[in-house]
Amino acid sequence: MRPVRPARLSVVTAVATAAALTAVTGCTEKSDAKGGANSVSVTATDDSCQVSKKELSAGHVELAIENKGSKVTEVYILFPDDRIVSERENIGPGTKQKLTAEVKAGAYEIACKPGMKGDGIRQKITVTGGGKAAKRDPRLDKAVAAYREYAQEQADATLPKTKVFTDAVRKGDLAAAKKAYADSRIGWERTEPVAESFGDIDPKVDLREDGLEDGQDLEKDWTGWHRLERALWQDKKIGKREKELATLLDKDLLDWQKRVGKAVITPTSMANGAKELLDEVATGKVTGEEERYSHTDLVDFKANVEGAEKSYELLKPVAAENDPKLAEELDKQFAALDKLLEKYREGGKDSYDFVSYDKVGKADRKELQDGVNALAEPLSKLAAAVVKSK
Repeated sequence: MRPVRPARLSVVTAVATAAALTAVTGCTEKSDAKGGANSVSVTATDDSCQVSKKELSAGHVELAIENKGSKVTEVYILFPDDRIVSERENIGPGTKQKLTAEVKAGAYEIACKPGMKGDGIRQKITVTGGGKAAKRDPRLDKAVAAYREYAQEQADATLPKTKVFTDAVRKGDLAAAKKAYADSRIGWERTEPVAESFGDIDPKVDLREDGLEDGQDLEKDWTGWHRLERALWQDKKIGKREKELATLLDKDLLDWQKRVGKAVITPTSMANGAKELLDEVATGKVTGEEERYSHTDLVDFKANVEGAEKSYELLKPVAAENDPKLAEELDKQFAALDKLLEKYREGGKDSYDFVSYDKVGKADRKELQDGVNALAEPLSKLAAAVVKSK
């Protein structure tokens, strides 16, 4: 999952937010949408968050962010109740980033989070006007429909695989539960580019123990796959609580399956989600943090790349037309990363039997990280490419 940071501004954001806004992020691209964008300069320091405008017109809004502080920061566009409209993470000291969003009339806040901690330093802004969005290319509507169908297929396939896992837990069969664990997670990991559109399912089923927020109890509030992973590999026992959690996992995933058809998925959420997921792989999963007990990280890794590549392939007809060089680079980098992952596959071509990640050395992990970063950089430009005006 995408790591939940301390004092995260909001966990359940996407369903309510996406209905009002479609967000696009990119490192260097300007908003090309028809009508241009309201440009707002955001200057972040270690103790301030300055904005050049506090009144904007509805439509495309572009934040030109500069971090003049000494700490890595994040910048958010928020609703007053802390729901996240859009965000740009990991903005290093002395660097600049851009965040483009499409907003309707209403009240918002811009928040800077120096050190990526706390509630952030905030500025209130007001957006006025009707905020009609530029007409979407019909091919992008087809891409969204196809990705929703893909996500539904993954959810439908996940439930029976998870039941094999949870049945083993309920029976107290440690060996069988371990064997079924990684396979039960593949469908979920493939849909992680749009995980936030499923609301609060992500923290219920895929939270790591260091993702708990201040005030949450490790035993009471930590649920999902990774809580069971710890019991199986570290504690080496299945108790009453683990059996209860297995049943809760089934229930939460059934809820997820039902939400896929109603989730708000957009072309830009597909593109941005794929990029953010690759960032998570590079900074977290490559280090072995995700599957720290089972060491099945490469299974997650492969499924994440497949999910991101699916998003790209569906958006590619429009992206390639608007930015052919970008599409060429993405094709190249996806192929390179797929080839690199094949080095670690132990079964046949379609097998998900990968080398245990504790057997992957430091140099090989660095090679994997470099491969992900090489893909993530052009992938950060995909959202801008799909909304680019002709």
